[in-house]
Amino acid sequence: MGMIRIASVNVNGIRAATRKGMGAWLEQAGVDILTIQEVRGQREHLEAVLPDWHLVEDESSQKGRAGVAIASRIPFADTRVGLGDEDVDSSGRWIEADVEVDGAALTVASAYVHSGEVGTPRQDAKWLFLDAMVDRFEALNQPGALAVVTGDLNVGHRELDIKNWRGNRKKSGFLPEERAYFDRFFGPAGEPIECVDGVTRTGLGFVDVGRTFAGEVDGPYTWWSNRGQAFDNDTGWRIDYHAATPELASRVTSYRVDRYPSYDTRWSDHAPVVADYDLSATAHGR
Repeated sequence: MGMIRIASVNVNGIRAATRKGMGAWLEQAGVDILTIQEVRGQREHLEAVLPDWHLVEDESSQKGRAGVAIASRIPFADTRVGLGDEDVDSSGRWIEADVEVDGAALTVASAYVHSGEVGTPRQDAKWLFLDAMVDRFEALNQPGALAVVTGDLNVGHRELDIKNWRGNRKKSGFLPEERAYFDRFFGPAGEPIECVDGVTRTGLGFVDVGRTFAGEVDGPYTWWSNRGQAFDNDTGWRIDYHAATPELASRVTSYRVDRYPSYDTRWSDHAPVVADYDLSATAHGR
């Protein structure tokens, strides 16, 4: 099975998403690996929705909050939970799994970055988490490595990623200092990058699969506020990502956001982000 489909979604509570119709989407989506954020539940709740899948999860230390998981049709070769040292609040926010496909080793991460709030401890926790992500991105991007960090990263990287970017420049999720991390994530590896906050830093070499496939267009958005008519007017944010190493990004064959047909058919305030990767030995002449 050289072709593998990876989907990522913040379910906003696995039990609520299931009640609202997540199962119907999953039945027709053809997903091989599903990364989940904001599980807000225990393993038993995941097993009820995904009974025939290999599962690994990290439940948040705060009951009913956060939680990340990876569900796979392919057995795991290894799994890892957490990010950074004891100073980083990564409980229920970072999990990795390794799988083998056609002899190729693939690492998939499910990440749920803090939403943050300017001037509060929530933002301090977000800065520490983003710092730890820098270290992990550097470690993952080894020559020829096949790795992808997926999930709700809670930052719109560019003006194209938020419909109302002008009104959010001083709010968590679109602060220049936050966006600068993404300049680094997606800047050429080892090269100096002039970041949006005016500071020059070193690129980490990952590829933003969604932006690469969509091109220089607004969105496509992946999250919409429940307030007002945000969904109906497509006043959204693109904050759910597939961030891939260059070798893996070169094997992407398709990418899409599974936007809901209508407001009342949504089973989460986030839409699934789905990408196909060709891991066959013959991909790109291999």
